Amino acid sequence: MQSVISISQLNKTYASGHPALQGIDLDIRQGEIFALLGPNGAGKTTLISIICGIVNPGEGRVLVGGKDIVRDYRAARSQIGLVPQELVSDVFETVWATVKFSRGLFGKKPDPAYLEQLLKDLSLWDKRDAKIMELSGGMKRRVMIAKALSHEPQILFLDEPTAGVDVELRRDMWNMVRRLRERGVTIILTTHYIEEAEEMADRIGVISKGRIILVEDKQVLMHKLGKKRLTLHLQQPLSCVPAELARYGLELADQGHALVFTFDAQHENTGIAELLRDLTQHGIDFKDLQSSQSSLEEIFVGLIKESRA
Repeated sequence: MQSVISISQLNKTYASGHPALQGIDLDIRQGEIFALLGPNGAGKTTLISIICGIVNPGEGRVLVGGKDIVRDYRAARSQIGLVPQELVSDVFETVWATVKFSRGLFGKKPDPAYLEQLLKDLSLWDKRDAKIMELSGGMKRRVMIAKALSHEPQILFLDEPTAGVDVELRRDMWNMVRRLRERGVTIILTTHYIEEAEEMADRIGVISKGRIILVEDKQVLMHKLGKKRLTLHLQQPLSCVPAELARYGLELADQGHALVFTFDAQHENTGIAELLRDLTQHGIDFKDLQSSQSSLEEIFVGLIKESRA
């Protein structure tokens, strides 16, 4: 699949000497939803700001739609819509004037029908004549999204888009994201709500200490790194795991009423059959069992711990 954003050996060191980005190599495919995950200070916002032309790059090269973000700034930037973390807008302007002006900034011809539909999609049409200062925080966030989409970009950056917003806006936003992807728009999002990345993303990138430590298709990542757990609900509680079962790495849960066995589902021999046989031999009976797979959040936390080791 064709890359719409191509980053090679990108470095950024701030005046303080802090290395914000180190040797970033990343290709983002046209029409995908790419989730960039990382702890605070990992370099997510710096990377997005460089691609969007807000922060000057250091060494390296960034192409957006084949256009160099430095040499062909206008052509590259015109392809991008950005919804930043912070709510920044002219509070004295109306919603309609704000999105209309934003569209004009990119040299787009007036298209009232498009802007009307955009505001309707974001439940803003009834607020079109309201001043930004009169809106709630959630409505202001919707206006930021409308501004980002006003010039019909082919790439949309969402930097922590649902931080502090209500459930209704979060649902509306993700429905819009899905519709945009269906039209071929590339979506790049950063989020602390890892369950959103797990639900929405096609691929996952993990950044830590200014370095990309992993980029993988979400399903492949879940399959490759996601451990499975077998939880056995016991007939009688245990005060501790018998020493004879130590090799299984069992954990007590539910105040001793459950045993948890973590295994790799990809291995031909998971160890489950041996475990169940040994439990029987030691007189440990269970009344129910269930299996579950590691969530993306658990995988993410594990990767960050490894990168810091």
